[in-house]
Amino acid sequence: MKIKFLLDENLSKNIKNAVIKINSDIDILRVGDSETPPLGTLDPEILNYLEKSQRILITDNRKSMPSHLQDHWQNNQQIWGLFWVKKGTSIKELADSIYLLWETSEANEWINVVDWIPF
Repeated sequence: MKIKFLLDENLSKNIKNAVIKINSDIDILRVGDSETPPLGTLDPEILNYLEKSQRILITDNRKSMPSHLQDHWQNNQQIWGLFWVKKGTSIKELADSIYLLWETSEANEWINVVDWIPF
């Protein structure tokens, strides 16, 4: 199964457009899009959405998300992956990295994996 992505609301709206410009087949949404949780949704609800929608989260929220992620796992729940965006990453670098993930791996390879992007 191909990877599906969710961009956290704290990331630029331009990232989604940059990814789609590379390959319009990539399933990428951003918090606040019509099919996703609304802007301002709390982290635990985002994690539940990720599990149900089988999407990988791309975020730079390193303040509140880590503790909520631990709670999520302690409740025997899973995520389909989470990537922290490295500080100073350009939109182009991030879009290229998302494309590389999508092109070279399958969704089930990232279950409960947390990593940094770009690699």
